Amino acid sequence: MHGGKCVLYPGRMASGRELGQVLRGEGVTTLWLTASLFNAVVEEAPEALRGLKQLLIGGEALSVGHVKKAYEQLPGTRIINGYGPTEGTTFTCCYGIPRELGERRSIPIGVPIGNTRVYVLDEGMEPVPEGVCGEVYIGGDGLARGYLRRGDLTAEKFVPDPFAKEAGGRLYRTGDVGRYLGDGTIEYVGRKDEQVKVRGYRIELGEVEAVLAQHPRVEGCAVVVREDEPGDKRLVGYVVWSGGEAGRVEELKEHLRGKLPEYMVPSAFVVLDELPLSANGKLDRRGLPVPERGGDGGRGYEEPVGEVERAVAGVWGEVLKVERVGLDDNFFDLGGHSLLLVRVHERLRQLFPGEDLSVVELFEHPTVRSLATRLGGPAKAPSGAPAVDSPTRREEGGQRLARRREARARGSAGVGEDA
Repeated sequence: MHGGKCVLYPGRMASGRELGQVLRGEGVTTLWLTASLFNAVVEEAPEALRGLKQLLIGGEALSVGHVKKAYEQLPGTRIINGYGPTEGTTFTCCYGIPRELGERRSIPIGVPIGNTRVYVLDEGMEPVPEGVCGEVYIGGDGLARGYLRRGDLTAEKFVPDPFAKEAGGRLYRTGDVGRYLGDGTIEYVGRKDEQVKVRGYRIELGEVEAVLAQHPRVEGCAVVVREDEPGDKRLVGYVVWSGGEAGRVEELKEHLRGKLPEYMVPSAFVVLDELPLSANGKLDRRGLPVPERGGDGGRGYEEPVGEVERAVAGVWGEVLKVERVGLDDNFFDLGGHSLLLVRVHERLRQLFPGEDLSVVELFEHPTVRSLATRLGGPAKAPSGAPAVDSPTRREEGGQRLARRREARARGSAGVGEDA
């Protein structure tokens, strides 16, 4: 409409460096990113976003810290928070974020875009006063007609509009909780139900729990979203295991992968003797323990020994906040996901500047052993690697060399297996 050109990123997954190349090569002036990818790029390569006039972000709640960091690095860029469910054709509200955020605890979702109406209503569908929480309802020209072949769900979510000037008007019940701020903008507070968003994906926790409970050895379970590191949301599963020793993490994940998409599979599991309950006998989600980062899934720990193996393990440990990374540990079983893989890619690119390593290849080589082989094997030394602190490093030279040779022999024997 305004003579611009739409550029779709050509790859499957963008690292900061690769994204920056496309932005510069195409002369991009306005960019739309999910909140999770925005966080990853700001952490690893904020310079990739320089030159943008407008940066639109959405998909889930924004991190105030990442927005502040972005503004420090992007003096000529205006950042806009975009809010809206798919049922409202993606964007419903927008908020131009000021450069001076002060002590603000959250980023508002702003005000409705053109031809769109947004209400914050109580249980009786009456408007709530300023500062009082209520459910967010949306209406207007962008509203979907309903759900395909789901008349019951359409009737539940798309309700008659009590404020419509003409008959037949409808509003969509988002399930989001918000409130009006003093300046007329709307602040997102949370969800009414157990539906959550993780890295832009909408997930019903109850659906994941129902499938997990179908495993024959799971007596009880709970699935929650944790954000133990700012901006890093992840699904965590808690299970009560029956019949002897606890099952391996891979067993639970494979069970879920057979019935659910990958983004709904928890990245970590905690086995409990029993689930914590509140005084009234309901699940006490606040009493669920923080999962430990890492774990070998029952394989047994094998120490990275070669220079490349130690460099890869060091990068993984740094990004995943894991103290000990084994040679055959899987990046995703340790709690990794695609956006953290972007950070790994940026660090490895600095350590191995001569390697033309893509983000896609990191998916194809998810273990330390496999990735080290791709990077040239144990004998090739990286530049300035964050080596893993281990007993091997403290041994005498001859003893250390013998162990390295032994590890190399084991690595060579396992290459075909990993591939």
